[in-house]
Amino acid sequence: MIGVILAAGMARRLRPLTDKCPKCLLKVGERSLLQRTVDALIQAGVNRLVVVTGYKGQMIVDELERLYPALDKQFIDNVDYENNNNIYSLWMTRPYVDGREFILADSDILLDPALILRVTAAEAPAIALNRHELGDEEMKIVVDSEMNVTRITKQCDPAEAIGESVGIEYISAPYSAALFECLEQMIEHEGLKDMFYELAFERIIPLGHRFKAVDTTDIFSMELDTPQDFDHATSVVPSHLL
Repeated sequence: MIGVILAAGMARRLRPLTDKCPKCLLKVGERSLLQRTVDALIQAGVNRLVVVTGYKGQMIVDELERLYPALDKQFIDNVDYENNNNIYSLWMTRPYVDGREFILADSDILLDPALILRVTAAEAPAIALNRHELGDEEMKIVVDSEMNVTRITKQCDPAEAIGESVGIEYISAPYSAALFECLEQMIEHEGLKDMFYELAFERIIPLGHRFKAVDTTDIFSMELDTPQDFDHATSVVPSHLL
């Protein structure tokens, strides 16, 4: 299984914590967010990593080489990270995962490894869902009666949504092929480089390609966006994850 980690962004809202290192290398307890994510992916059966770096990317490369010298790793440098968004980082992984199954992970999530195991257990294209009160900024998930995702966007009425996307997806081989065909149109022909990758998910829903929303509300996960989030994290993370 391939694990794809998108770690190119600057995380401006986390300054000054990210002045000297990328967000994913910040630590909660004894391990960084990146190490925690990789450990969780390995536990889920990942034996190859594809990592998209950008801001202070060499630090990420050095850390992964130090911690996981025997793990098969491919690094992709998103040199123009200041002028694009994670949709472009995902597009850059095409040579390694187009038409192949993989787990897609944002690099800024503090989570229990059990969350990824639950998503992959769905044995179908699946996305981790967290139910909580929603506002304007969350990546919101709208589903049908069978928990198929019909919309995934920040730009919908929170009352329409069932919850928030955690930032972990299982991509099957057929879904991957459809996804990168869509990304080719969006990136190469429409120039949509400064978007969230979830827009591509929405684009292929009418073509019959949908995620199952997998409810992971009972499993700990937390997105860390501000210095206050990091201060708070150690007091809310379950003790077995410290």
